[in-house]
Amino acid sequence: MTADARHERGVASRLHAFNRYEIKYLLPVTEVAPLREELARRMDRDAHSPVGGYGVWSVYYDTPALRFYWEKIEGLKFRRKLRIRHYGDVSTVTDDSPVHVEIKQRVNRVTQKRRLRLPYQAARALCDRRVEVPHEERERPFVHEVLDLLVRLDLRATAITGYQREALVGRDQDTGLRVTFDRRIRGRDRDFRLGTAAENRFIIPPRLAVMEVKVNERVPYWLTDLMARRNLTVVRVSKYCQSVEAYGRAPRSAFHVPDDEPAPQPTPTDRAQEAAPAHVR
Repeated sequence: MTADARHERGVASRLHAFNRYEIKYLLPVTEVAPLREELARRMDRDAHSPVGGYGVWSVYYDTPALRFYWEKIEGLKFRRKLRIRHYGDVSTVTDDSPVHVEIKQRVNRVTQKRRLRLPYQAARALCDRRVEVPHEERERPFVHEVLDLLVRLDLRATAITGYQREALVGRDQDTGLRVTFDRRIRGRDRDFRLGTAAENRFIIPPRLAVMEVKVNERVPYWLTDLMARRNLTVVRVSKYCQSVEAYGRAPRSAFHVPDDEPAPQPTPTDRAQEAAPAHVR
């Protein structure tokens, strides 16, 4: 298992920090399977990514004036966001379920993540009630930074996003490479407790998927060539920003993917995905 995979699935120590480059593409869901098959010639399925993928659910925190949202839209070279993230079936979340409290920040082109794995009850105490939860000595700086952001900026739960993710990891000389496909991207602007039977809506049309290429240093040449052959174009898309705009919390930006956005490559609509319910089961 790669270090990146351990970070994504939270199976090692409680505290993680890592840097990488992230590149995003928007493509029709009908193109995911053939692209995944082509990638499989040089990549392996993440050991923690079953056939069909796994759920990823995030509660995002922001200021009353949506400071983190606007920093993303304005493309500031240094920007941050705070979230609680759960991997797996959201309907089974309990107070004891493991989640991650995460600070994700962008410094120029580098994405930096620092996260702490906690039981969901402790994560909510930290982020919602601003309580200093029990922690190890080496975790203290991170916990204090989270509390500082929450108190100083008056952060509060603002949006939830959820989607189904499939992940591939590089092999041989590409061990730092990770490619993910996110589908059925949904969200809501209320009922912020994970596990509640709250209704979500698609914040990106269900016929589209977000592909992310994540690397430690540079994208391999073979992958760059593959993206060029398939005419895939790098996009600026943020699931958090999509959720904020979809619910009218902010005007739709130039980067918003509207409901009638044409697919980058004309393909038949994926009717099965269109018909899939948006309600959390």
